Amino acid sequence: MPSFLPLGDQAVMAYFADESAALNFAAAVHHANPPWLVDVVQAYTSVAVFFDLLQTHFSQLVPHLQGLVPDKIPPMSVSENRRHRIPCCYELQLDLARVAQQVGLTADEIIRLHSESEYTVYAIGFCPGFPYLGYLPPALCGVPRLDSPRKQLEAGSVGLTGRQTGIYTEPRPGGWNIIGRTPLELVNVADGYFPLRTGDKIKFTRIDEKEFDRLKGKRL
Repeated sequence: MPSFLPLGDQAVMAYFADESAALNFAAAVHHANPPWLVDVVQAYTSVAVFFDLLQTHFSQLVPHLQGLVPDKIPPMSVSENRRHRIPCCYELQLDLARVAQQVGLTADEIIRLHSESEYTVYAIGFCPGFPYLGYLPPALCGVPRLDSPRKQLEAGSVGLTGRQTGIYTEPRPGGWNIIGRTPLELVNVADGYFPLRTGDKIKFTRIDEKEFDRLKGKRL
C-alpha cells in the first residue's frame, strides 16, 4: 500500500514502490474522474491528486484513493496510453563526442541504441512540456551533466544524462548532453498545446537535415 500525505490543504501526495504502480494509479484516478478532482500530476514514483476543497478534504479523500490503488481494482494498462514517433536529427548534436568518450561507444552505436529504445514519459517539468524520458539502455547510462550549463539551447534539443533522455521544448539554458534535435513543435503555451503526458511512450526516428528542414514546426 502506498503512503498518502497532505500536500498543502488542497492535494494529496501518494508515494509508490515503482513507476509502473504510480502510472497505473494516476490512470485509475483519471478514469474515475470524481467530481472533486482538479488535477492529477504523476512524476516517477509519486502522484499528486489535487481536489476541490469545497467538496472534500484530506481525511475523507484518502480512503477513496486507497480504493483506487491498482492492487485493489483492475488498473488501466499503461500500454493503453498513446505512442509517439518523434523524428530526431542526430547531425544537429553538440555532445556526441563527449558521450562517446564517457560510454566507450562510437557515435553511430550511441544513435542506434538511443533510437531503438522505447521510452516512457515519467514526468513533465523544468520548462513547459519538457518530458523526462526513461530509461536509457544500460550502455548509455551514467553520462554526467555538463560542468557548466549552456546559456541557451535550441527548442527541440534532445539530451541525455544519468539514466534519462529528454527534449528541451523551448529555448532554455541547459546542462544535459545534446545528441540531436527534433524539428517538431512540442509545446505552445499560447495555444494550450501540450501533446505529451505522463505514461505516453516515445521512440525517436533518425532523420537527416533535409528532412529536419521539411518537418520544422510541425506538430505531433
